[in-house]
Amino acid sequence: MGLKSRLQDLGFELPPVPTPAGSYVPATRTGDLIFTAGQLPFSDGVLHRAGKVGAAVTLEEAQEAARLCALNATAAAAEKAGGPDSLGSVVKVTGFVASAPGFNGQPDVLNGASELLGQLFGEAGLHARSAVGVAELPLDAPVEVEVIFGLDPPA
Repeated sequence: MGLKSRLQDLGFELPPVPTPAGSYVPATRTGDLIFTAGQLPFSDGVLHRAGKVGAAVTLEEAQEAARLCALNATAAAAEKAGGPDSLGSVVKVTGFVASAPGFNGQPDVLNGASELLGQLFGEAGLHARSAVGVAELPLDAPVEVEVIFGLDPPA
């Protein structure tokens, strides 16, 4: 089953790719890999939530934000790859969490993105990951996620 069918079965739809906020592209390809730029939790063109995790943003809200980031990253990669069914695997996820002092649950926040990618890609969604706490993110977003996808079959 391809990614397009999985998305439909799970009730997801890839959102439009957000316009870059600077001088970069949403995704780029090298060989059989697609690298996404950091994706913020935009939904319908609006930042889903703002603030620091552990203060203005709860763990559950941050996990939802991470899911939105992963969905936006998947959309950017699918557009670059020529469609969702060209994406075969998730190689690496890097997540940044705007953290209030004392908050150290960054891996728990990024589980939102990792679990969504696992639902979408199945076994091919297993990936390496980094979860990093930071003081600030663009637009006061609580989470930013970038993903490296593998193409399958190689194009």
